[in-house]
Amino acid sequence: MRSKIVRIGNSQGVRLPKLMIEEAGLNKDVELRVEDGQIVIAASRIARAGWADAAQRAHAAADDQLQSSGATRFDATEWEWR
Repeated sequence: MRSKIVRIGNSQGVRLPKLMIEEAGLNKDVELRVEDGQIVIAASRIARAGWADAAQRAHAAADDQLQSSGATRFDATEWEWR
């Protein structure tokens, strides 16, 4: 679909048909990025979405323990402690 860039206040924009917005699953917040000379409009992701559920599953599986209980070989040989 072709569209035109229009003036919106002190900015410029592109009007998107409502049906296209709904089909793409967009709502009020979107993320914009430039890729290879294109402007990509994507649905905004919620930061850390799903982390709470993943933490609960890890805890239930007893998979939420620290990987190391102390200093590593890197800590002992690479750091210069002062």
